[in-house]
Amino acid sequence: MRVLVVGAGATGGYYGARLAEIKRDVTFLVRPGRAEILAARGLNLKSPLGDLHLPAPRTVTADRLGEEVFDLVVLSCKAYDLDAALRDMAPAVTEGTLVLPILNGMAHLDALDAAFGPARVLGGSCAIISTVGPDGEIRHMSELCTITYGERDGGRSDRVQAIDALMQGAKFQARLSDKILLEMWEKWVFLTTLAGATTLMRAALGDILAAPGGQALIEGLHDECLATAAAAGYAPRDKVAAQARATLTAEGSPMTASMLRDILGGGRIEADHVVGDLIARARATHVAHPLLGIVYTGLKAYETRRAREAR
Repeated sequence: MRVLVVGAGATGGYYGARLAEIKRDVTFLVRPGRAEILAARGLNLKSPLGDLHLPAPRTVTADRLGEEVFDLVVLSCKAYDLDAALRDMAPAVTEGTLVLPILNGMAHLDALDAAFGPARVLGGSCAIISTVGPDGEIRHMSELCTITYGERDGGRSDRVQAIDALMQGAKFQARLSDKILLEMWEKWVFLTTLAGATTLMRAALGDILAAPGGQALIEGLHDECLATAAAAGYAPRDKVAAQARATLTAEGSPMTASMLRDILGGGRIEADHVVGDLIARARATHVAHPLLGIVYTGLKAYETRRAREAR
């Protein structure tokens, strides 16, 4: 099975490198500048699960994609890069190609369906804490590293079982799910609560919980997200929701969302894809969402200020 990983950054670069490590046929779709860096230095990964150096990772740029055929495209870009990624990867998605997106939220599925047809698009999710260092190396910062995938109708087709076989044996936890859309919603509910609270307060969960009204804020955000998922037909399972609530309200927790780290670094954020889209679904199903609305206002104010200061 030939695999194209879109990008060689903190997320796709990690999973692609680990697959290449176990001799899977992996190619990275990268920009010309990144291709030059990888050709000169190789792909370097620093991880508590073991460092890795790929001296000559196989790469391709968008203008050369039409010359190759791939069985699976793994898409892990940020939502604000999705349109560009879809244009770049389009020549690689042929009749027999499957697309495995591991973005946050759900809106990207509509874009992928429109571009390539629902039959080619799987459901997927991942959990990893990683970043790209100043020298281009990928820094994996904890042992947490999972990837989940499945047919969106819940079936266990031959094609998705072949992907499951491909993923096994690498240094990440890989799992085939027959409830992938539900699991994507469960992650979205948790992530939106975490990002909403920590970006609004500019603080870790433990710091928010120690402040007057902090626990009520976190629980209120979580309740709004849970209600929206339920109204959409994807109510998180009781055990999952309880575990999420326990994590979100753990005393002294240092946890923050990557979106907060992006804001503190002056970077771009997925405000519309993670929070804005959930609000749109809440409105469509008449779910009250006052706290989510405040979070979204704060995120859009940050984007406005960032754009103004860049002029």
